[in-house]
Amino acid sequence: MESKSIILLNFKETRRRSINLWKGIPSEHLHWKPDAKALSCIEMVRHVLEAEHLFHTIIKNRGNLGDYVSPWKDLDYIDVDYELQFAEAYQVELYTMITQLSENDLKDIVIHREEVNQVKLLGDYLNRMVYHEAVHTGQLLSYLRTLGIKRPQVWD
Repeated sequence: MESKSIILLNFKETRRRSINLWKGIPSEHLHWKPDAKALSCIEMVRHVLEAEHLFHTIIKNRGNLGDYVSPWKDLDYIDVDYELQFAEAYQVELYTMITQLSENDLKDIVIHREEVNQVKLLGDYLNRMVYHEAVHTGQLLSYLRTLGIKRPQVWD
């Protein structure tokens, strides 16, 4: 299996598990958060989806975010299905980009983010994107545990 195929599988499997969890959040708890400074459940779902787009923009610009304006700016929070539907085209664009990468691209393309003093190879950067989502999946599992809500099975 090629590296890009493994990376893409990791993206898809992580998202499949995230969606399973996100759809398991009862609608009456979508706006719940553990404290005033935390993200609510629905805000965290959006954060994951929006960050994926932001990271993809960073990749396309090789590190420079430029005058990025999020497509989610001023978008109302409705429900998980709406968030997924809104993000779908952006996700397809990211996955298409990944399928078009060569093995050399993964080890030769450098993502240099001067504003945070970060230099990463593209393959590393893509794996960090998936890790970001996985971390927030864990946070949401903790939210549901705190609420005493049955948590969807994410380990299959």
